Amino acid sequence: MTIRCIAVDDEPLALDIIESYVSKLPYLELVKTCSSATEAMQVLQEEQIDLMFLDIEMPELTGIQFLNILKHQPLIIFTTAYPDYALEGFNQDAVDYLLKPIPFDRFLKAVTKAQERLQRNGKNSEAAAAQAPTQYVAPQHEQDFMFVKADYKTIRVDFKDILWIEGLKDYIIIQTKEQKIITLLSMNKMMEKLPDSKFLRVHRSFIVSLQKIDSIEKSRIRIGNKEVPIGEVYKEQFLKWVEENNIQ
Repeated sequence: MTIRCIAVDDEPLALDIIESYVSKLPYLELVKTCSSATEAMQVLQEEQIDLMFLDIEMPELTGIQFLNILKHQPLIIFTTAYPDYALEGFNQDAVDYLLKPIPFDRFLKAVTKAQERLQRNGKNSEAAAAQAPTQYVAPQHEQDFMFVKADYKTIRVDFKDILWIEGLKDYIIIQTKEQKIITLLSMNKMMEKLPDSKFLRVHRSFIVSLQKIDSIEKSRIRIGNKEVPIGEVYKEQFLKWVEENNIQ
């Protein structure tokens, strides 16, 4: 199994170290080293990449900002000199979080975890070459719950309890009947965790539970006492759902 990877860091020395480490592992293929997120984005559009070593503190776009605008992502191993980003890194479903200077044994451990994750999902570069790059996603759509990180712990959230989800800058609010859960996650990442049959994004800042909708009026949805706007960009998709469910 060959793991195709790229390294993204604005420090040439850091890229040299990763390149040296990768050369010691025959199952890793370093496709490209990139000094910026924009350069890495171009590579991801043109190549099938399984794994990305990604720095966080970079000019123009940080590693976290870069991930939040990517539609398709490879597996991520963060490489950074700042331990403060650890929680945010793991909220991005990163394989591992390596602190600089990175010793080889710690690098090897992180790569082994990535290899195991790829193997569990039957993903290798030969099988994936014919399709667009895709991020590993655990089979949560077959479950009726998900886990999110909030208040320095991992919380189980049952899909049936969610009323709506609201985006708030870099955070999202998951509103249930019993509580409000605030977690560091993008709206796109959250949509990947939710079953398409039960949830729909109806606005740049709102995802609703379709089972919890009480009424629909023009460009608004009411769930209990909450009025949720329907954005123009999402209106067509919502109206399609209305039509498919014979809602008059």
